[in-house]
Amino acid sequence: MKILVIYYSMYGNTYELAKSVVKGAKSVEGAEIYLKTVPELMPNEIVQGNERIKRGKEFQKDVLIAQPSEMENYDAIIWGTPTRFGNMCSQMQNFIDQLGSLWIKGKLENKVTGVFTSTSSIHGGQETTIITGMVPLFHLGMIVVGVPYSVPELLTTESGGTPYGPSHVAGANADKPITDHEKNIGIAFGKRIAEITKKMVHP
Repeated sequence: MKILVIYYSMYGNTYELAKSVVKGAKSVEGAEIYLKTVPELMPNEIVQGNERIKRGKEFQKDVLIAQPSEMENYDAIIWGTPTRFGNMCSQMQNFIDQLGSLWIKGKLENKVTGVFTSTSSIHGGQETTIITGMVPLFHLGMIVVGVPYSVPELLTTESGGTPYGPSHVAGANADKPITDHEKNIGIAFGKRIAEITKKMVHP
């Protein structure tokens, strides 16, 4: 079974959380995991003119860029996006907007999916970003998965982590490292999606 973790990250925080999701998915036998990002929409002069963004992009220089047409090749797709005013970022929205030809043919129907995010503040739109991020996935006919409360860190986290999907609080300067709780929720999420996908691909 092939599972894609696809994300966008400006400073590298969503990327770090994506790696936890990948780790969890990889722990399931038979899972082939792919980590890819979506195309950048910001002009290169903006990226190069901001040291923090430039540093974040350097962390991710070896990550492959996904193409909309390849989405039908995966059994599960896990989406990661930072918050932009309580919604997914424009880079991710732009990518999903290009899936119309797959939508009309039902090519993404019954694929397992889920959403994770990163924000500056603890109440900066984590839950709204994940929940609104699910809306186009329902339109695509995908099977949306969250994080159950059997994951103990959901009850003890003092930072990110929601039942709708993993999350990270990066701080006002986007420089807070991922906590162990956030990391473990990401790992549990990736593992759960891989386990559900395995049951569907190999019933």
